[in-house]
Amino acid sequence: MTLLFVSAPTTYKNATPAPTTPPASGPRPTLERLFRLSEHRTSVRVEVMAGLTTFFASVFTVLAIPGMMAGGAAAAVGAAAPNPGIANAVFIAAVLASILGSLLMAFLANLPFVQAPGMGLGSYLAFTVMPAIGLLAAPATLTDVQVFQMALALVLLSGSLFVVLSATGVRQKIIDGIPRNIKVSLGAGIGLFITLLGLRQSGIVVASGGTLVTLVNFSGWNHADPAVRSQVLGAVLALAGFLLMTVLHARKIKGAVLIGIFATTLLAFATGQTALPENFTFNLGEQFADFGRYSLLGLDFGSFLGLGNLGHVLAVVLAMVLAHTLVNALDSLGTIFGVASAAGMVDAKGDVVGLERGLLADAVGTAGGALLGSSSTATVVSSASGINEGGRTGLTSLVTAGMFVLVLAAAPFVPLIPLVATGPALIFVGCLMMAQVKQVDFSDVTEAVPAFLAIAVMPLTFSIANGVAFALVSYVVLKVATGRRREITWPAATIGALFVLQFLA
Repeated sequence: MTLLFVSAPTTYKNATPAPTTPPASGPRPTLERLFRLSEHRTSVRVEVMAGLTTFFASVFTVLAIPGMMAGGAAAAVGAAAPNPGIANAVFIAAVLASILGSLLMAFLANLPFVQAPGMGLGSYLAFTVMPAIGLLAAPATLTDVQVFQMALALVLLSGSLFVVLSATGVRQKIIDGIPRNIKVSLGAGIGLFITLLGLRQSGIVVASGGTLVTLVNFSGWNHADPAVRSQVLGAVLALAGFLLMTVLHARKIKGAVLIGIFATTLLAFATGQTALPENFTFNLGEQFADFGRYSLLGLDFGSFLGLGNLGHVLAVVLAMVLAHTLVNALDSLGTIFGVASAAGMVDAKGDVVGLERGLLADAVGTAGGALLGSSSTATVVSSASGINEGGRTGLTSLVTAGMFVLVLAAAPFVPLIPLVATGPALIFVGCLMMAQVKQVDFSDVTEAVPAFLAIAVMPLTFSIANGVAFALVSYVVLKVATGRRREITWPAATIGALFVLQFLA
């Protein structure tokens, strides 16, 4: 999970202070030379504990993303069920991308932040980009593997654009040009978006012809149809899992989301709501074979050329890449800036120490993750849990990366985790992301309306890109119409215009 431009949250302001470690005399140990522990007033023990804490707070993302990506690809082509091969491949890719991104943070930026697949960006890729690719292909048809690999190609384009913008400093200028109200509202909008996704995956919210969506009928617990009973039981288990995560989080139990996922999975098997998948195997080699078959360097650019009007296709692709790039940029910058500021990891001017290198590491990690076959990685806000324990250097990230290596052994078990177990995690993460709405300034209607549209349009159109578009376009229109055009920045005007062209294409 990632958050956008969080202020100094009370969750972190009482962080465990890093211990004062006197500079060592004589030759410096390797870890001291690499991470300058004394300079950052920390120690190996503190950094190791911080890394372990961050790992347990972040690992749930690599468990939730595979089902999301496989489900999105299946829905885009109208498949009856997600492709287990894609889920296996995405899990391996997500873990490897997390290792790569965290190592970049450790050695390139020397920051205690961890990269992992972002829940908001993953949902954007699965339920906005993939359906859009399916619509572009109509009336022709694509396979779920083609849709998945075409989406990875767009992630690579976004990641490559990231690297260029970060290395040249343009990325920072673009982000600075996005109105603050829109920046903070995007996090809340994404929170509602993934909450709706979690409610749907859990079976708590179902489709309705009259009202579009409605609550599942809990009275069907004793229905004659086993499928109805299973759906109701799944919704009940999901609610129980969500409440468990909330209680554990409130009691400051580390790994609350991960514990909730495992507990709900066990209950699902114990009650018969979930059964072993067909052809289930503990053969780790099969999971890695799927990774090589579907994910690793599995980028499909060629299929875009056969989707009809090339101009229309390019306009849609450009809009999706720009929206993905903007959201990812705001996610990572907001997380690094907000958490680091709250922990006092800033210089006298209030700037985050090592910010530019951190953004570059994030950009390279995104591009590298796409080559591996993962949805976009981002600097996750759960890094704050390790910083809260005193982590101040890249050694924290290195420890977390090492723990992710061990997760690869769990690949055969990933297909066992049902949607009723990962759905509650999405709902809970969405709840936490909604906290940013309190930062929105509603006193100025020309600022409030764009922020409101970002928050409302994302879940109601099931598209993060639409939320970004409505926010920026309405901002420009309102400022011009009220005689305040000088407040419009060139990034807001340019990106807004591109979205208008995409809508009209």
